[in-house]
Amino acid sequence: MSPATPAPESGGAALELLVHGVGGATPESMLDDPRSARVTGDRTAAVYRRTEDLDAEEHPERYAARPIQEAYCWSNLTSGDGARALWLLLLPFMVANLAHWMRPPAQGSQGLVRLYGLLVRLVALTLTVLFTAAACEVALDLTAWQCAAAPSCTDAYSWLGFLSVERDGWWSPPGRRLALAAVVPTALVGLLWYLSNRTWSAYEAQLPPTGHDAPFPGVPEAVGPVGPVGPVGPAGPVGLRPALGRPGFWYGRRLVARLRAAHTAAGFLTVTTALALATARHDAATPGLRAVLGWVLQGAVVVLGVVVLGVVCRRGRSERQLDLRVERALVAWLPGTSLVLLLLTALHACWPRPGWTSTGTLPGDAVFGALTLAQGGLVVALGVVALLLQRPRSDPRTALRGLGGPAVAMLACALAGVMSGGVAQRVADWLDGPAGPDASGQAGAGIGPPVLLSWQASVIPVLLLLLLVPAVALVVRTVLDARRLRAEVEADYPAAAHERTRTGEIAADRARASLTDSAPLLVGMVSGAALLLGAGAVAGAWVSGTVPGRAFGGAHPAVVSLAATAQALGSWMVGFGFLLFVTWGRRAYRDASARRTIGILWDVGTFWPRAAHPFAPPCYAERAVPDLTWRMSSWTARTGGRLVISGHSQGSVLAAAAVWQLPPDTRSRVALLTYGSPLERLYGRWFPAYFGPDALRALNRTVRCWSNLYRATDPIGGPVRVPAEAGRPVVDEAVLLDPVAYGRTHRHPLPEPVLGHSAYQADPAFDRHRAALLDRLPPALPHQRGNDSRSDQGSSGRSSG
Repeated sequence: MSPATPAPESGGAALELLVHGVGGATPESMLDDPRSARVTGDRTAAVYRRTEDLDAEEHPERYAARPIQEAYCWSNLTSGDGARALWLLLLPFMVANLAHWMRPPAQGSQGLVRLYGLLVRLVALTLTVLFTAAACEVALDLTAWQCAAAPSCTDAYSWLGFLSVERDGWWSPPGRRLALAAVVPTALVGLLWYLSNRTWSAYEAQLPPTGHDAPFPGVPEAVGPVGPVGPVGPAGPVGLRPALGRPGFWYGRRLVARLRAAHTAAGFLTVTTALALATARHDAATPGLRAVLGWVLQGAVVVLGVVVLGVVCRRGRSERQLDLRVERALVAWLPGTSLVLLLLTALHACWPRPGWTSTGTLPGDAVFGALTLAQGGLVVALGVVALLLQRPRSDPRTALRGLGGPAVAMLACALAGVMSGGVAQRVADWLDGPAGPDASGQAGAGIGPPVLLSWQASVIPVLLLLLLVPAVALVVRTVLDARRLRAEVEADYPAAAHERTRTGEIAADRARASLTDSAPLLVGMVSGAALLLGAGAVAGAWVSGTVPGRAFGGAHPAVVSLAATAQALGSWMVGFGFLLFVTWGRRAYRDASARRTIGILWDVGTFWPRAAHPFAPPCYAERAVPDLTWRMSSWTARTGGRLVISGHSQGSVLAAAAVWQLPPDTRSRVALLTYGSPLERLYGRWFPAYFGPDALRALNRTVRCWSNLYRATDPIGGPVRVPAEAGRPVVDEAVLLDPVAYGRTHRHPLPEPVLGHSAYQADPAFDRHRAALLDRLPPALPHQRGNDSRSDQGSSGRSSG
């Protein structure tokens, strides 16, 4: 171990920058003081201090025994106003975007890396098409085509009366009904474009701060010798920056703008295709000018579809430099041209067609079946590429042996299928009236979604039955682990009078915390079962051509009964799942506590930039990481002091990402303190290319010093597993006891709770480890007093955005 630098009492100015974790926190709770003031930032994200610490740099003598504390609050980036609860409906898009970042690490395999990204972007594109197709199914097929043609349906819902065939109004012809109903999916696509454009302007389009690594007047630069891999400082060799340290990693303006244009155009083209196929089926029997124009419109759809595919297939993110370009012509004309083509197709559909009646259903089975097959094929191809990337360097702790990305992509497709099928099934049952579906699955008035959606709903009960096996196995294993851990708990408290109940509670908490490590197994099983069952649903729908309740009509009565039961249960489960999403979103809109719970999902899921799906919720780290980087650089440059960035839970991930962005001279004056950190347990296993063993070892070499605290009862945080290296202390400290006292003591007269993932700073060991980090940092550099004015603090510490 290298000799310690002067103690904190003699080391000069020191700052502890606190970064909270998931769920958010207030500056008052982080600073443990009801009086706090904003130092820099805005209402969305800001740095706060205690009111008494605002002039701390002018009175260093008051902070000889403790560091100045600042709190960076970023919770409003993910769980601010109630409108963001609607992001819950974008969950499949967010999950698909995560799959992009889950690729295995690759060295010298740039072709496979690009192919992996391309396949994920294509999966994301199919999700946009599926979302729009589901809206077309509800608006065009179920409402305008089937319900408007059924007198019992239009009589039950008077607001649809003007579409009724019996009234023979202007909107009664099928083409005009479909053209009017196309407004609904078109508006939804427009809404997605608006939300993406709005968040793009607030996140990706905000230029990260530059110049934070420029020398500060009056502060000498820390210059080290230059080696073959770059400058070498006290923290170790500074070679090529990892991915998260690249200048353009947190600036995805160009790619998101390009993908937004392509996905918006794909949505409009999906609506156009629905209209064009409906009219083409009728015009094929009556050749003439209408049919010729229909073929022209369909050809234009194909041409624009090829252009959309070309835009999506182009090279993905550019991270090695700030890419300030935006293909403004492409971003403007591609969605606009697609919308004009949609309007022309709608006008063509309104053309009078005597004798045209709406019978049966629109050709939705073929569309949904083709989408399902395309998604399955893309996921399988993605799995092959992931295996090729993982094979040269297999890490046993990587989730699903490198197949985490394909598994999560399959989950995104399954979620989208459940949501789209749930909407179609519930709307069909609602329009069909109180009679509901009969035992065969046919609704009383003949209104129903495509057969494939009924088959997909029928496999959901089968999937849940399959999941009962691992669920029961995990429960049994947790009980056995709790019994096994009793001896370990008693050994951790040797001086206490052990009680069976108290020991069992602590052991059970430790056993439950270990369930997090079983997540890859569950995700793999769900994804694999969804892939196989989805293929079976497509085969069943295409072979039988009818719903499951009728497909087994000639089989044994027990088989028929099981098929009908699975169909009925699946239909209600799919509908209930969608209603649950809507109800949860509505509650979150009104209830701040529920909104914060949903915000926790986004804290984890939206850490990564939008590299695959532009309609996913925005990446908050594109604001938070530059904020933290700028604050650390500006403060150390202005004061020449020492800094500890202290991150809890998700805050530790932001802290690590910000440290990677720092210039080498600044990193030599920064220590990293993480606690309850998912850096290895979650991010290292699921995102090995960015937080794998090599990346975490490199982080340890580049930062001046790093300590990681964790508890055995923490279901989220854990060790970072960075091995000891010559001249550098071990990163993982000894496991913190939780609770800190087994029973009643003079110091703890009341029973101490099991804290798990919370209140790490309340542990007596926390201050000791923070002080030890400050001991390892070099003493404050001398600087000119004249440059340290209070007015300068406001400018040098200003955060981005």
